[in-house]
Amino acid sequence: MKILLTGSIAYDYLMVFPGHFRDHFLPDRLDKISLSFLVESMSRLRGGVAPNIAYSLALLGERPYIWGAVGEDFEDYRRWLDEQGVDTRGAQVIPGLFTASFFVTTDRDNAQIASFYPGAMAHSGQLSLAALQAEPPDLVIISPNDPGAMHQYVDECKQFGFPYLYDPSQQIVRMTGEELEHGICGARALFVNDYEFALVQKMTGLQVEDILANGPETFVVVTRGKEGADIYSHDGLVHAPAFPTDQVVDPTGVGDAFRGGFLTGYGRGFDWLTCGQIGSLAAAYCLENCGPQGHAYTRAEFVRRFRTVFDDGGRLDALLTA
Repeated sequence: MKILLTGSIAYDYLMVFPGHFRDHFLPDRLDKISLSFLVESMSRLRGGVAPNIAYSLALLGERPYIWGAVGEDFEDYRRWLDEQGVDTRGAQVIPGLFTASFFVTTDRDNAQIASFYPGAMAHSGQLSLAALQAEPPDLVIISPNDPGAMHQYVDECKQFGFPYLYDPSQQIVRMTGEELEHGICGARALFVNDYEFALVQKMTGLQVEDILANGPETFVVVTRGKEGADIYSHDGLVHAPAFPTDQVVDPTGVGDAFRGGFLTGYGRGFDWLTCGQIGSLAAAYCLENCGPQGHAYTRAEFVRRFRTVFDDGGRLDALLTA
């Protein structure tokens, strides 16, 4: 299956301050605040929803295609993604700008001060899906991005007949109920966590049965953290448990890894439970490492570990011959 991933493409800059922010704020002088924190460490991690999902897809033998606006500082990231098996031809450089960047400093109490620079991402709408009509994707993933670009991609998918999975997640708070409903109605699938799904229901009034009315192939995935994930389809409700792990290092990007695993199974026509179980193990690998792309495994290692907990009936043999 040719999967096109639209969404944020970003760097994450993580810094650690070996003190407490609270010790340096003067309540009677907040109107004149001027502070600089000397940090003891900094790391730059590859991030962004589109490449995070693409990375797990690539680890499992797929050839995902990312689509988004990046800055002039993206080339090292591009080379690395290319080496992992991600098609980056759809990552377009916007001259004179940096790739979107998230800067966060964490103190000893895990309090954080952060800034997000959208940079090139703000120009994602310049990349029209009309360019794909000659070789249409089998599925477009519309994930968090510049809000205007997300609305544009929904309209273009409907216009050109591209099936799409709608994953608004972090951008739900930037949308109206009408905008959310417009994205959901017509989607092949909705992918959200349990809190986001509650927001969707509150803002739109839509229930699972309303979304499934989009068509016979429509499904809804609601992830529930350590409680696993629920998959709603015309076949009924399927619950996929979380993969057990005692090594929790960093939750950043776990949902994206789940999506990459789930979509691997979906693209191969696996049943809903197997898709969810693949997603659960992909999420566990991410959870056990630092950063959204800090994990790695071979397909053989993945299948062996999968079978220590789940019974795939031999279906995952297909991953070993890809």
